[in-house]
Amino acid sequence: MEISAVLNTREDLLNSSKNDDGFLQQSLLIDEVMPLLLETKVVDSEDINHTYYLSNDDKIKINGYTVNSTGERLQIFIVDDSYLSESNDEFYVSLRNVYDEQFNRAIRFISSAIQNKLENVQESEPIKPLLAKLGSEDGLTQFDVIEFILVTLSATVSFRGEETQLRTIHYKDEIKSFSHKFLGEKTQSKELLFIKRVVDLNYLANIYASQGRAEPLKVIFKDVIGKNIEVIKAADEEDFESYLCVLDAPILADLYKRYSSQLLEKNVRSFLQFKGVNQGIKKTIKDEPEKFIAFNNGLTITATEAKTSYYKKSLYLESLDDFQIVNGGQTTASIYFSRKEGLDISNVKVVAKINIAKTSKSKDLDDLISKISEFSNSQSRVSKVDLRSRSPKLVQLKSLSESVLPPSGNKWFFERAKGDFNTQVRKSTNGQKLKNEFPPKKRFTKELLAKYYCAWGDAPHLVKKGGEKVFRMFIEDIEPENGDGIAINREFYEKLIAKIILFRTMEEVYGQGKNAIGQLRSAAVPYAISAIYKWTNTTNDGTLILEKIWKQESLSDGLIEYLKELLFLMNELIKKYSLSEDYGEYSKNQELWVAIKRSSELNEFMDSSSSKFALSL
Repeated sequence: MEISAVLNTREDLLNSSKNDDGFLQQSLLIDEVMPLLLETKVVDSEDINHTYYLSNDDKIKINGYTVNSTGERLQIFIVDDSYLSESNDEFYVSLRNVYDEQFNRAIRFISSAIQNKLENVQESEPIKPLLAKLGSEDGLTQFDVIEFILVTLSATVSFRGEETQLRTIHYKDEIKSFSHKFLGEKTQSKELLFIKRVVDLNYLANIYASQGRAEPLKVIFKDVIGKNIEVIKAADEEDFESYLCVLDAPILADLYKRYSSQLLEKNVRSFLQFKGVNQGIKKTIKDEPEKFIAFNNGLTITATEAKTSYYKKSLYLESLDDFQIVNGGQTTASIYFSRKEGLDISNVKVVAKINIAKTSKSKDLDDLISKISEFSNSQSRVSKVDLRSRSPKLVQLKSLSESVLPPSGNKWFFERAKGDFNTQVRKSTNGQKLKNEFPPKKRFTKELLAKYYCAWGDAPHLVKKGGEKVFRMFIEDIEPENGDGIAINREFYEKLIAKIILFRTMEEVYGQGKNAIGQLRSAAVPYAISAIYKWTNTTNDGTLILEKIWKQESLSDGLIEYLKELLFLMNELIKKYSLSEDYGEYSKNQELWVAIKRSSELNEFMDSSSSKFALSL
């Protein structure tokens, strides 16, 4: 990759991370980066808890956090504030200790939180729920991995040679031990895996260049499990080879602990806790572990390259490039969580088939993986919706965005492929004109599309989760496995744009930072929209509201004032009915939405004369 590519990426991120007054905001920068990290499976959702905390005295700083979908991995985000200047004169980093200093600020936070050394933080501070969690027995039990993600607008380089060269700085994983005594009881110890990840301009520019394709996951087995894996070669063809092996369950548990959902990047099924088939997996581990290998279908793994070696006439697998579990992801996760619950997995073994595709073409690899997933005898059937990487209906939607002219005469830009807009800007003879024609508020990605579309429904908790869960809900709605689904026509497009305007306007009304209603915008907005949907869905009012928004391309002052009242109420109801002090995380649970929509407070508000006036046309 050329230096010019990172310069372009830097300029784009600086411009898109400014508020309405033209000032760059660290929270907006993270919001810009999160969808890119979701594309590459670094995070499970683009949703983040913005919890800016800075203590110069203690040399502590974090910008936000998120917890992965299965709950065992806490991801801490730090923005490197040394490289936020718009000047392009000094943004190169060649020394590891520059990044070390930033990581250490977040590591000090974790250590201090676990040891309850930050007790002076006010209850109203957004960071307080995380502090309470980390300093509790529950938190020490829940989290196994702390991943520190440093977001920096610097380019990591080497100055050796005549020209500056881009390079990557990797950090080795570390095991940190913590001991704590809770309520005077016996001291408890916990080992946490610390992972450091630098998300610099090199990394971000690569995502744009690859249109969101994840950086291939390379697994070096000695680094993760301390040994190589004995295998036998089952096939060796010109463009394909296959290995067979038997894996001890602790190996799979360690791999899942280190890489989590990255292992399953092309296997879109999510772990379904211990329900259905997974409950059976757990029962076998508990009651008949030695029979697991007979009862379970095993794993199918794909890779693009394998490094092997012989030792005492046996063949061993040292590493795999682009390692992916395409069948057996639920088995892997179930084994990990069984061990976490205290079950003995030492006698559990799993058969694995490892297929190496000797092709450099990503399309050929994707086709191979889709066919393996579709035809494998899996524990839970993979639907055709899961396997489709490019929906024809998204192509139709892209076409509508290019042809339908809104009443204002200003079209919207649907970025179906990651980096599509920036690519068009650079190809254009007048890139600035294109930027003026399609400012950020007139553009949307397929991930945002799913969120805006699904908020107008009865599942705001899934909208809050974001990521693949809400995108899958959107795809299954418009293009179900059985039936024709929803027609993607002009009427659909107009209502979709109205939903986008409604969602984004409500985000503005809620606000950010000191002037915001609270710290729960990412939950309060979809919850409030779902309330409007529920109370207007029995009549035609909901459709009329969307039609009016499309025609005006804005919301009336009266409706905005009403929505502000609703958002104030929803903010309080989320806190009142949440069964956890971490309101943002708990708002991902369906139980909260059920409690709120049945609450007397919301019902009285929605049945009030002000609601009837604002929502009737």
